Amino acid sequence: MTPRERRSFFLEKCIPRVPHRFLILAAGFAWTIAGGMLVGRAMAWLVKSGDHLIARCAIALAGGLLFYFLLFSRISRRHIARIHAIDVARPSLFSFFGLKSYIMMASMIACGILLRTFKLVEPSILYTFYACMGTPLLLSAFRFYRSFATYRR
Repeated sequence: MTPRERRSFFLEKCIPRVPHRFLILAAGFAWTIAGGMLVGRAMAWLVKSGDHLIARCAIALAGGLLFYFLLFSRISRRHIARIHAIDVARPSLFSFFGLKSYIMMASMIACGILLRTFKLVEPSILYTFYACMGTPLLLSAFRFYRSFATYRR
C-alpha cells in the first residue's frame, strides 16, 4: 500500500458514518440549533428592550410563517429527498447538507455577525429579523423529525 493509499484509507476510517434515518435526525438537530439560537437571541433582546414586544413578536411570527411556506418548506423537503437518494448505505454524518447549503449557511452566519458587531442595522429591526428567520428553521426541523419518525427505506 502506497503512502497516499494509506492516508486515504485512514481518512476514510475517521469519517463518521450513519444510516440515512440518523442523517435525517442530524439535519433536524442542525436546523433546531440554528433556529433556536436565532429565536433565543431575538427573544432575549426583545424582552429586555420591552419596546412593542407583542407587535414585534407578531411581525416575526407572521414573517417566519411566510418564509416557511414560501421557501423553507421546499428547501427542507428537498434536503430530505436528497438524503433518501444518497446511494451509500452509511453516508457521512455531514452529508445532510450539500456544499452549496454549507456555503449559504456560513455566509448567513457571517452576515448576521457582521450586522450585529458593526451595528449596521438598528437592533430592534435586526432581532425582529432574527426571530423571523429562526421560526422557519424551527418549523423545518420539525419536518425532519417527522421524517425521522416515519422513515421507511
